[in-house]
Amino acid sequence: MATETILFRDLLQIEYGAAWELQEGLLRCNLDKKAQWNRAVAAGDAITDAPATEHHLLFCEHPPVYTLGKSGKLEHVLIDEQELARRGVSFYHTNRGGDITYHGPGQIVGYPIFDLERFFTDIGRYLRSLEEVVILTMAEYGLKGGRSIGETGVWMDQDIKGKERKICAMGVRCSRWVTMHGFAFNVNTDLSYFDSIIPCGIRDKQVTSMQRELGFEPDMNEVKGKLKRNMEIVFGCSIVTA
Repeated sequence: MATETILFRDLLQIEYGAAWELQEGLLRCNLDKKAQWNRAVAAGDAITDAPATEHHLLFCEHPPVYTLGKSGKLEHVLIDEQELARRGVSFYHTNRGGDITYHGPGQIVGYPIFDLERFFTDIGRYLRSLEEVVILTMAEYGLKGGRSIGETGVWMDQDIKGKERKICAMGVRCSRWVTMHGFAFNVNTDLSYFDSIIPCGIRDKQVTSMQRELGFEPDMNEVKGKLKRNMEIVFGCSIVTA
């Protein structure tokens, strides 16, 4: 199978709603291409053996924001609208999977808009692959990331009761095998913002960051570079700057 090409953009810091709108536009473009190709196939006019969809990978940071997944519970937000406004934190009820999480400066948010029909049609495998990208990146800093049974994302000490701590949250949406949303990797994140929510709806477990675990602030651009290289390894793709 030919190596797939991923078009990469670093959006730097961008408001959550603007990034969501951009993702939706890229997803719709791919869905339109699939629909056009299907019509051509039905009419006997198809000139390619697959739709000309594109893969995109967006990295960014967001100003402080809490986002609630479509299956999430509002009671997992522990402060009211007035307190959100006082702290300058936005709130969005999104169409991704998962529950409540926090995004903010110092956190690398990755949004892959992939056509999985060009990779594999398995959402579970897709999520495990995203986790593997983060696990490999952490290993380059001497940190051992892992998976917690039944809980999406990347954890540390996930098998030690009372010491479990999440370093990367994940929540995706998939429409006709085109993905959006993705992962939120705590690098130099201010973890105090997680005190006002029940992160991912999971009680009695901690959150952490690379900075907390390492005792220093990793360079964000360096971490992004390692994430991209590990994405190429795990997905067997080539990432180019758009």
